[in-house]
Amino acid sequence: MRSSTANNLPSQGPRLSLEQRLTSAWQRDSLWLKAVLPLAWLFGAIAALRRHYLQTKYNSGCFRAPLIVVGNISVGGSGKTPLIVALVSALRQRGYHPGVVSRGYGGVAASYPLAVTADSDVSQSGDEPLLIARLAGCPVVVGADRTAAANYLLDNYPCDLVLSDDGLQHYRLHRDIEIVVVDGQRGLGNGRRLPAGPLREGPDRLLQADFVVVNSAENIAALELPVTSVEVMQIAPRQFTQLNSGISQSIEEWMQAYGASPVHAVAAIGNPQRFALTLQQFGLQVDLHGVDDHRPLASDDLNFNDHFPVVITAKDAVKLSAGAALSDKVWVLDIEAEIDSDFVDRLVAQLARLKK
Repeated sequence: MRSSTANNLPSQGPRLSLEQRLTSAWQRDSLWLKAVLPLAWLFGAIAALRRHYLQTKYNSGCFRAPLIVVGNISVGGSGKTPLIVALVSALRQRGYHPGVVSRGYGGVAASYPLAVTADSDVSQSGDEPLLIARLAGCPVVVGADRTAAANYLLDNYPCDLVLSDDGLQHYRLHRDIEIVVVDGQRGLGNGRRLPAGPLREGPDRLLQADFVVVNSAENIAALELPVTSVEVMQIAPRQFTQLNSGISQSIEEWMQAYGASPVHAVAAIGNPQRFALTLQQFGLQVDLHGVDDHRPLASDDLNFNDHFPVVITAKDAVKLSAGAALSDKVWVLDIEAEIDSDFVDRLVAQLARLKK
């Protein structure tokens, strides 16, 4: 049973994990980060050499269907998974039959590639692939070797398009189109590479992508991205679902029942502050409990010494430990990514050019 400080909300600082505190330091560009700048320069040089080596050695040509990589250049959550789900739906409406490949981070299976269904064990599939399989309803295959995963997908399912969830830096993987997602709240942080900043690759990497999608930015110009054109994605809350019963309530219904009460927000995702902000925008008083991304949750993470509701993300819901004894106070906030039809039109037009 975890202690509660809900009467002194918000209490986000003490609840942040080490990973999230480091992210905060990158955002503030803390002075001590200058001490690790030589490591960042070394990291950048090694990353560049690695990219050149892998692209030269494994430039094995195209798959028999186009492959779109959806990734980012910074660590932490940027919104790739909801974008993948939205793209699967939009491209299906345009006549495509998409499938998804992923690393399957956090899962351990006896063999790979591994096909993931809505009923898969999250300990084998990883949380994000399982969530995609459930929400998108398309074939999903995971494996550290995404080339093998893509070939397995195309060999075993009637797919004419492959989306890679993450994998921008997996340069063994041939890609026809690159989509880079940027968190509209955090942007590129202090603009430095790891470990002095949050970037795996420099900001100029965005210039090489086919599309840059900014997730829920209040002011895109303030992000100071090195590109002149971006696509916009908004994350829209849809409903609350009681975890035990599966009963769903609209945002309005749930707020009428629980809106006057403080809530515990438990999030084991890359950017838990975004989750807290979403709940605060409803007018809720939020006590955020941040947990390291991908870490499986257990009942102790969701039990507090009070009667206040506990709200988690859909990603967290799929990775709860099997048999966790949960109370009826636990609710899932279901969300959906909204993308412009013009963005989908441009993406489809680029896919059409690949066939010529």
